[in-house]
Amino acid sequence: MKNSDIIASALEESILRGDYQIGERLSEVSLSSQFGVSRTPIREALQKLSKSGLVEQIHRRGVFVRRHSPVELVELFELMAELEASCGRLAALRISEEALQQLREANSKCKAAMLAGEADTYYYANEVFHMIIYKQSGNRFLEQETKQLHQRLKPYRRLQLQVRGRMPQSMSEHEQVVAALELADPDKAAQLLRGHVAIQGEKFRHLLANFETINNNS
Repeated sequence: MKNSDIIASALEESILRGDYQIGERLSEVSLSSQFGVSRTPIREALQKLSKSGLVEQIHRRGVFVRRHSPVELVELFELMAELEASCGRLAALRISEEALQQLREANSKCKAAMLAGEADTYYYANEVFHMIIYKQSGNRFLEQETKQLHQRLKPYRRLQLQVRGRMPQSMSEHEQVVAALELADPDKAAQLLRGHVAIQGEKFRHLLANFETINNNS
C-alpha cells in the first residue's frame, strides 16, 4: 500500500472520529511533520479525501475538513444500494465462469481476514469482490457511476466493518450473493446486494453513535 493510501486511511478515521473540527484547515506542512513524509504523499492523500467528500479544496485558501450530514449519508447509501442491486441483477445474467472464480477467490480472502479479525484487510478484499460484480454487469456506464459512488463512500464502508459482528455478517451476505450469481438468479442477486449495502448504512449510524460516545468521554 502506498504512503498516500496509508495517510488517507488514517486521516479518514480521524475526521470521522471528530478529531478535526468541521471547517478546520489541514496544513500540508503540519501533516508532513506528523507523518514523517514529504508533502507529495500528503497532497495525494488529501486529493483522495476530496473525492470522498471528507475535505474541500478551495483555490488559494487551502484544504478544509467537511463531513456528510446524517441525512446526506442516508441518501448516499440509498442510492448506493440501488446501484449495487442493478449491477447484481445484470451480473447474474452475464457473469462469466472466470469472473465467478475470481469472486470466490476474493471471498476466500475476505474469510481469511474475518477469521484474523483484520477489518482493513477485509475491506480491501471486499472492495475487489464488489468491483468484479460492477464489471460483470456488462454496462460500462453503470459500472463507472457505481465505482464513483463507491469511492465517495469508501471511508464509511471501511470503518463500519469495525462494528462488532459486522464482518461475519458481511461474509454471510457475500456467500449468499455468490450463490445467487451461480444460479443466475437476477432478482435474488439484486435483493441481496440491496440489503447488503443498506445494512452497511444502518451499521454505520451505530458506528457514528460510538464515535460520539468516544468524543464525549474524551
